[in-house]
Amino acid sequence: MPPIKDTYNSIGSPSRGLYKDQGSRFISFAYPVETEARVKELVDALKKEYHDARHHCFAYRLGLDGSRYRMNDDGEPSSTAGRPILSQIDSAGLSDVLVVVVRYFGGIKLGVPGLIKAYKTAAQDALDQAAKVVKTAAVSYHIEFDYMNMDSVMRTLKDMDIPQSGQDFGQLCSMDIRVRLSQQEEITKRLVKYLSLIIQNV
Repeated sequence: MPPIKDTYNSIGSPSRGLYKDQGSRFISFAYPVETEARVKELVDALKKEYHDARHHCFAYRLGLDGSRYRMNDDGEPSSTAGRPILSQIDSAGLSDVLVVVVRYFGGIKLGVPGLIKAYKTAAQDALDQAAKVVKTAAVSYHIEFDYMNMDSVMRTLKDMDIPQSGQDFGQLCSMDIRVRLSQQEEITKRLVKYLSLIIQNV
């Protein structure tokens, strides 16, 4: 059985880029994101800050497999903005990324090919400026166990380098752990005999 893939590429911090053509300015912004709610928050903030711009087009891709995505042309001709932006995210092999391109119209229409080139180039510029990072897909669990099993549980977590938080060591011990997808099967197998409760956090 092949190993479970649990790492993927993203960006570590926001960045920006710029493209100009025929008087139009395309200001691009790339952000690390993990949820649609964060996407909406960032897009709304840019619309407010650049309220005098003609268009605020964007695309994003989320998650380990990149299956959650969206493109938005914001009034530009269909597939001339959002799709070229998404194509640059995909060309860079990234996920958990939002790219927004804010356009100030320069008075001269660029046509479909010109728009596609503009949004593609602006998105690429922002992504080129971004520091790339490798992210690890993981699942959070809440576990509980008897005090007499604490040494065995803690030794197992240390052996597998499992991060812990929210520890409470009373008569009944509990904590939250963060488990890489590739470690799920092994950690469950090794801990199950010591635990009185294991719940996946959502």
